[in-house]
Amino acid sequence: MDDKEILELYAQRSERAIAETEQKYGRTCRQFAERILGSAEDAGECLNDALFQAWNTIPPQEPHSLAAYLFVLTRNAALNRRKSSSRQCRGGGAVPVVLDELADCVPSADTVEAAYDERCFLRKLEQFLDTLSPDARRIFVRRYWYLESGREIAERFHMTESKVRVSLTRTRRRLKAFLEKEDA
Repeated sequence: MDDKEILELYAQRSERAIAETEQKYGRTCRQFAERILGSAEDAGECLNDALFQAWNTIPPQEPHSLAAYLFVLTRNAALNRRKSSSRQCRGGGAVPVVLDELADCVPSADTVEAAYDERCFLRKLEQFLDTLSPDARRIFVRRYWYLESGREIAERFHMTESKVRVSLTRTRRRLKAFLEKEDA
């Protein structure tokens, strides 16, 4: 079943929409959540949360890409679960490592002003990504959106881990300079 047909099921409020969505995208979303959480059980719960959120938001939302919409819902559910979970020590897993790498570039969200500026920052980040070469953009997105390791990125794009590390380091420096210039 294609996405248009699935979205039509959501519009008709047919529970079959959930089953079709899970059949088509469940495995990918579950794997992504598991990468963030490190737990298959928690990943399954995040998938259920994402499917529930999709049910509650489609309609009125009419996503252009059902896959991208579900991926964002799954990612948000996994990050929220990780944030609220007290069972993992601070600094463990992939998410804290990725956030530490970006700490010099990204402003802290600990203030009300920073939370308010989040949308502005995301627009700037999109502008920055548009300035990158396709290879640098793919490497950056695979690391900081999909949370892949350097080894996984190197294997995916048939390059050395060293090249991936150098690309990420250079891109983070460029991002920092871009954001400082934008704030000036």
